[in-house]
Parts: sequence; structure tokens; C-alpha cells
Amino acid sequence: MSVKTIPYAETGYFSKLVCDYLAEKLELQSFYSRFPKLENFEGQFTEKKRSLSGAEVNSRSILVNSLNNQYQNITVSEATKNNINSLSKDTTFTITTGHQLNLFTGPLYFLYKIFSVINLSEELNKKHSNNHFVPVYWMATEDHDFDEINYFNLFGKKVEWKRNTSGAVGELTTEGLEMLLNELKLKLGNSENAQKLTALFSEAYIKHNNLTDATRFLANELFSDYGLVIIDGNDNNLKQQFIPFAEKELTENFAFHVINATTEKLEKLGFKRQVNPREINLFYLKKNLRERIIEENGVFKINNTQIVFSKEEILKELREFPERFSPNALLRPLFQEVVLPNLCYVGGGGELAYWFQLKDYFKEVEVTFPMLLLRNSVLLVPKKLSKKLEKLNETIEALFLSTYELEKKHTLQLSEVNIDFTPQREHLKKQFKDLYEVAKKTDQSFLGAVAAQEKKQINGLNNLEKRLLKAEKRKLEDHLERLTFIQFQLFPKESLQERTVNFSEFYLEFGDELLQKLKENLDPLGNEFTVLEL
Repeated sequence: MSVKTIPYAETGYFSKLVCDYLAEKLELQSFYSRFPKLENFEGQFTEKKRSLSGAEVNSRSILVNSLNNQYQNITVSEATKNNINSLSKDTTFTITTGHQLNLFTGPLYFLYKIFSVINLSEELNKKHSNNHFVPVYWMATEDHDFDEINYFNLFGKKVEWKRNTSGAVGELTTEGLEMLLNELKLKLGNSENAQKLTALFSEAYIKHNNLTDATRFLANELFSDYGLVIIDGNDNNLKQQFIPFAEKELTENFAFHVINATTEKLEKLGFKRQVNPREINLFYLKKNLRERIIEENGVFKINNTQIVFSKEEILKELREFPERFSPNALLRPLFQEVVLPNLCYVGGGGELAYWFQLKDYFKEVEVTFPMLLLRNSVLLVPKKLSKKLEKLNETIEALFLSTYELEKKHTLQLSEVNIDFTPQREHLKKQFKDLYEVAKKTDQSFLGAVAAQEKKQINGLNNLEKRLLKAEKRKLEDHLERLTFIQFQLFPKESLQERTVNFSEFYLEFGDELLQKLKENLDPLGNEFTVLEL
């Protein structure tokens, strides 16, 4: 087992926004609260506690009751039970991540998100023993994009759940997943770990009636020993607390104006907007229905339906049935921070990008903005591939290059011929610099001809270099094929492994040790990409 880390900026897989944030660039500091360092958390929980004073007892009581109701049909570990009960105390805070209800956890980074919140909570519990910190997984049960969550990849192919759907994915029945279980059994084989995986899939998806319950069971089985608390925001009692904010959204289009202003500031700094706010950032939610709420001339329409409300009627509907109002991606963070005593949100680069759009909005609605932590990112390298890479005398860092650049780098490294024509290009540029001086002294019209000739000769050198490189690649074809095969295994389709591969491929070989090793070796505050040899 070996662990190494690589700065995110050197991997080539992370946006300028994320890299600038991790570098704590001054121009970004107005878009977040405190940077996630261990020493900054005390200021965060002091501020959060102050903001919760007054309504805190009732809010915490609602949260604990809702969680107990959600867990009533599931076996709860002592660690999770204690964490749920501790949330009634004003000295307990949460560290939260959110994720879609991806089939069988989806890509590997689901595990990394969860271990980020677990490990950070443990670090904080050691440093601040007078307080208690609880890792939370917020299930995105109200999402409605089934095509994003209805599959996982296994051995390079999709295991896909095909069915017609509508409404929130959390309410979907698990109908049709028996066929996937049979497919899974064939693909995984009959080893001890394969049997554990198929049993886990069966317990989660065959023995539970809807996707919310199935996902809760699955995450609980994987992480309950670490005290993970799993929450479903699609809860009437929790949404009661969101009514004042939803009213403001319906009557004032408040988020639209404030978030757009913040987003424009980010764009002026050269960053792209991650999410576009709408005039109303709420959906209307009922059985088999989750559609946008649109206001036209004082009439509130539910998109793609015949349902309409007057202003008075929709506000009445909100007060009587708050569970029918579902925040979109931009308002879900606010809902989450209203119902949880949360200090820090852990997410991927895309998630943090839209959180940066929200800082001013949180300030305007007087809700404490959480600290933002980039989740752990990991490359798992089986020892056999690591040894092959070592024999090829190449580094793991090189595999982060594009396939073309990797082949070029390796060819330059092995070739007995000097393929790099940079010295020749520099010499040529110096000669033309002298020609430009001559042209200036004779005839200015001659400058264009000199520039054209320079471009022609530089292009000629570039083409010769490419042809020589191509010839050397042919000589080293076998060597390069072995190298790119390793890259393809670790970076499927030139993408990060964590965004494609399901945990089951590694569990098949390593079993429970996979989770143990991730838990032991991921530093949530390390702010570097982790390469973990298994």
C-alpha cells in the first residue's frame, strides 16, 4: 500500500475556479465564507450557533424527529443512533455532502464524498471535544433526471435500469431491478466478494419498495459503522421550516435578482456560471410530478400541466402542503442550511462552483453560509498495474496527460534521436529578427514578405518534427501500446476513474478492505489529488 498526492492544478482535470479557490486567490474571497482549514472551524460553529439561537430548540427537535421517522424501518448502528440523538444539543453540528440516488452508488466518487465528511467530522471531534460533529449524507430524492442515475458502469459497460418515469426519482418503485440483479450475478461471478455484492444489491433494491429507501439502506450498510447520518429532505416537517423562504421566492423573485448579480461578478473575473437562476427556483411536487412553477401576470402555472394558482391560492397551498414545493439546485443549499446545524458542505468542483453564486443571497436572507470543501479525489491503482508502469519507467503523473501528450513524452524519453526541434526554431527566429531589422531600414513593404517566409519555415520545422515523432512512435509501437493500455485502465475514455468506475469492480478483489483503506488514507483537508495503490 502506497499513497501519494498531486496538486489539483497539475492534474489537468480541475477548473481554474477550483484551482484558484484552493490557492485562496484574493479575487475569490468575497464568494465564500471561511476557507476550510482546521483552525477556521471554531469561528464557523460560533457564528452558526449564534444564528440558530431562539429557534434552535424547535428546529433541532424537528430534525431529530424527522430522522427517527426516516430510520424507523432500518437497522441503525450505535454510532449513527448516537449521532442522531446528539443533534438535539446546541453543541452538535453537521458536516454535509449531497448526492443523487445513483444506482448501486454510481461512480466511485460517491464513496469519496462520504469519507470526506466522515473523516472531517472525526478530525473536528478530536480538536473540539466540547462540541460534537456529525457526518451527513443528504439524499437528492427530489431530483427528476432519471437518465443521470439509472445505471452504473461495470467492466467498461453499462448496467442500466430501463423504465418509463416521471416525478421525483426518490419515489420511484424498484420495479424491474430483479433483471439487473440477474445480470449482475452473471457479470460478477461466484466468489465470496461477488456474493456479498449481489446480496447487498438484492437487499437494497429488491427488498425495498422505492429508490429512497433502497439508497438509504445501501448507504447505511456501507457507512453506518462510521456514524453516517442519511437524510431525506423530502419531508413535510422539514419543509415547514422552509415556508418563509419559499414565500419570498414566490412573491419577490428574490433569488433570481441577487444570485444573478453575484454571478455577473464571477463572470467579470473570467469564470463561467455553473447554474442559471430562474425567476422562481421552485418545483411543484406531487406523485409522478415534479415541474417548474412559472408566474405570468400574477398567475402561477405548473409547467407542462393544466394546474394553475392565483397568488393567494399558491401561498395557501404552500402553507398547507409545504411538501409539494421542491427547491431546485440553487435553492436546495439554502433549504439544507435552514434545517441542519451545518458548518461545512463537501462537494465536487461543479457543486462548489454554484455555491459560489450563492454567498450574497445567503447574506440577504440572513442564513449562515457554510464553509465549502472540495471532496477528496482519488485514483485507485492496482499493484499489478503499478508494477507494469514501473517496468516501463514511467510515472503515475504522466498518465494524467492526454494520450497524445503521453505518447509524445514517452517517445522523447526513449528515442535515441533528438526529436525536439526547439533549438532550431529559436535559431530560425533569431535569424528572422535580424532580417526584420534590415527590412525596416530598406523598405517597410518588405516586412510582410519576411513575416510570411518566417511562418513558412517555422511550419516546415514543425512538420518535420511531427514526421520524425511519428516515425519514432512506430519504432516504439509495442512499448507505447503497453503504456496506453495502462492509461486506459486507469483513465477510461481519458476521464478520471472516479467519474466512471463503480466501487464493485474494486470490492470484487479487495472486499471490505477497500472501504477501510479509503477511510484510513483520505485526508479531507489535504487539498491535493490522492493516488492510492492497492
